[in-house]
Amino acid sequence: MAMDAQVLIQWLKKEVSPALGCTEPVAIAFAAAAAAQHLSEPVTAITGHVSRNLYKNAMGVTLPGTHSCGVELAAAVGAIGGDPLAGLEVFRSIEPQHVADARMMVNEGRVTIEQKETPEFLHVDLTLKGGNDQCRVVVSGGHTQITYLCVNDRVEIDRPARPSHSNDNRLPDFTLRDAFEFADSVDFEDIAFMLEAAKINSALSAEGRRVRYGLNVGGTLQDAISQGLMQDDLLNRIVINTTSASDARMGGATLPAMTNFGSGNQGIAATMPVVTVAQHLQVDDEALARSLALSHLVAISIHARYTRLSALCAVTTAAMGAAAGMSWLFARDFGVLERAVSNMVGDISGIICDGASNTCAMKVSTATTSAFRSVLLARQRIRAGSGDGIVCEDVEDTINNLCQLVTQPMKHTDVAIIDMMWQKPLRVSGGEARRTSTKERDVNDAEVVA
Repeated sequence: MAMDAQVLIQWLKKEVSPALGCTEPVAIAFAAAAAAQHLSEPVTAITGHVSRNLYKNAMGVTLPGTHSCGVELAAAVGAIGGDPLAGLEVFRSIEPQHVADARMMVNEGRVTIEQKETPEFLHVDLTLKGGNDQCRVVVSGGHTQITYLCVNDRVEIDRPARPSHSNDNRLPDFTLRDAFEFADSVDFEDIAFMLEAAKINSALSAEGRRVRYGLNVGGTLQDAISQGLMQDDLLNRIVINTTSASDARMGGATLPAMTNFGSGNQGIAATMPVVTVAQHLQVDDEALARSLALSHLVAISIHARYTRLSALCAVTTAAMGAAAGMSWLFARDFGVLERAVSNMVGDISGIICDGASNTCAMKVSTATTSAFRSVLLARQRIRAGSGDGIVCEDVEDTINNLCQLVTQPMKHTDVAIIDMMWQKPLRVSGGEARRTSTKERDVNDAEVVA
């Protein structure tokens, strides 16, 4: 095969990892937790700023175990009870008293975090004070990548960020065929770790079906089956299993998700459709691991061609990975994979990312449905062709066209989305309308249970 298998294995291990809570507020909480450990007394004030893209994805998503959302609350909770050694699972040590203390801190106006235009799409810059101590931490280029740490005017870390939009995130000349050949030929023992993605995200899906979270998209679809409005078929099982995990993820469940390229929803979208088809076909663990490795590799390789945070809903490209994984389970034919991905680009290109929120589960439902439908068409040798929009004869050219849209013209879309989100008032408990830039808001109207 064209690519070194060990390189691809390490790429998978780097980009497929567990995280507790949406990873943008996680980055804020991690930065605060990292700074707080350098204070000799409890934190009394937090100031700072985050990049506009990170703010977009952090302002409206429920934090695990809090029933609430907000960038200020994420920082306060992280500073008071977060575990920086846990990385993307910084929220796992949070207890109810930490949340109560964090709420008080926010409500007293002792946390101020602004959004700013920064060269790096993923950027957090926080200064914490406690007693006579002060600590500034900068996380940039990665959700847990500390690039600057200064304690009481003593600089301990100062290194340039590895940009999240740099070519370090991709392998030159890596193609979908490389991913297919890798999944088909790599030793099972080398990718058995991918079964952990199935385990973790299946547990999150089960939690989303057990308890009503967020918009309860998965539960609503399950109710429709019970009422005879929908069929209990493979497509609907795929959609319900996948969206239930997203419901729980965005609704504040205290269970981790296995991520893909730094995103829990992308990890869910790349995992659960493949797991559901594998269960339907009753395949063994080896086949499941191979199909998951293929799914996640395809998702990573596509997203690596554009920025980690952008105006494009990245669940759509993660679901292209799922289409690849499902194609492998059904046919083990690269032609089916290639046609399925091309069909998806022709179907759902351009769905916007308007920040992490409960509605992500709806986008997950849309992308998952497209993935399965595209595979069904591909199995019948039906493919969107070079006369159809941005689709080309070569699937790599098709993907590059999509990613070019994201990195160039959709940058202006992103600015408009963030401005709209920044300006709008939000209804909170008690009926008060105010901007989310300075207040954390309850999400009781979303009927969140954690």
